[in-house]
Amino acid sequence: MGNVFRPETEAELAAMIASAPGPFELAGAATKRGLGRPVEAEARLDLSGFSGIHLYEPDELMLEAGAGTLLAEIEKTVAAANQQLAFEPPDLSRLYGSSHAGTVGGLVACNLAGPRRIKVGAVRDHVLGFTGVTGRGEIFKAGARVVKNVTGYDLPKLLTGSYGTLAALTSVTLKVLPKPETEETLVISGLDDAGAVRAMSLAMQSSCEVSGAAHVPGKGTFLRLEGIAPSIAYRRDKLRTLLQGTISILDAAQSERQWLAIGDVTPLADTPERIVWRISVAPSEAPAVLARIKSRVDAHYYFDWAGGLIWLDVPPTEDACEPLIRGAITSGHAMLVRAPAALRSRIAVFQPQPQALAALTARIKASFDPQGRLNPGRMYRMT
Repeated sequence: MGNVFRPETEAELAAMIASAPGPFELAGAATKRGLGRPVEAEARLDLSGFSGIHLYEPDELMLEAGAGTLLAEIEKTVAAANQQLAFEPPDLSRLYGSSHAGTVGGLVACNLAGPRRIKVGAVRDHVLGFTGVTGRGEIFKAGARVVKNVTGYDLPKLLTGSYGTLAALTSVTLKVLPKPETEETLVISGLDDAGAVRAMSLAMQSSCEVSGAAHVPGKGTFLRLEGIAPSIAYRRDKLRTLLQGTISILDAAQSERQWLAIGDVTPLADTPERIVWRISVAPSEAPAVLARIKSRVDAHYYFDWAGGLIWLDVPPTEDACEPLIRGAITSGHAMLVRAPAALRSRIAVFQPQPQALAALTARIKASFDPQGRLNPGRMYRMT
């Protein structure tokens, strides 16, 4: 990496971008540089100076913080008020070999949500607003500090998951929610992939308000219940009646550890030589998709989101098994999550877009960053 620029204010950041002779890589703590394609830029904009919690109103269920604020600081602050980021942000530090989970700006930029997404939605559903600087060097803000109906473009949803290709975020405003009083997890033993998806589907379609549904081969099929203890007991008994198989129970502490491992991709984290993919499909299609892949390659895997998310690793190959994996999906998408930079620069990291969608993406990019100054190539190869 060439020059590193560390702006202290939004005005300074805007001036740097507006006068830049070339493109920038955007980074806060740089813990997710391995997620996405390598950025095609020689200079870096270090946004870690935009840190600190600016406003936290527990009664209003909202928090505003600088984009460079460490996620750990935010989680500690809201936990002290018995609240949480309900979308359950994953800590991918073991997967990438970093020392911590990174910043809130990186979390929003990558739209990273954990197992509770199936109940409460993605990160973009919890972003109330933000401030940032476009690739034109223009300071702008969008959204508000309260939840309200949106007219026109919902810019917080557009920017969330854009991987820093549209704007450099300087602050974000998030919705927070109360933490559940307690939790338990039912573990069903002995199910194969198809049986696990059927069981998770039954549980999710029931009135039991399951907040996590995952299947880890060799360990079990996990169904999480959260809330007050009497409600959990009632719903646990209802699920026992609904489901078949050998069922055991994880208490609150065991349950929390298990779901942290699932969300943080711990089952696949400790074999750094293997290539990791994240595949999103309709839950009912997950067993067939996986069977097509496993028939051709040695794959380790587990299901989250009731089967809608497949975490998968494969041996290192010249093509990361991309043709096989994308060819196994009839609908949905696959993202290359961990691979050497040289490999990520050669193959499509994100699902290739249909022509019409690619054209729309290009028009949006041009409206925010017409000269391609922000994270060029991070999502799709530059042409």
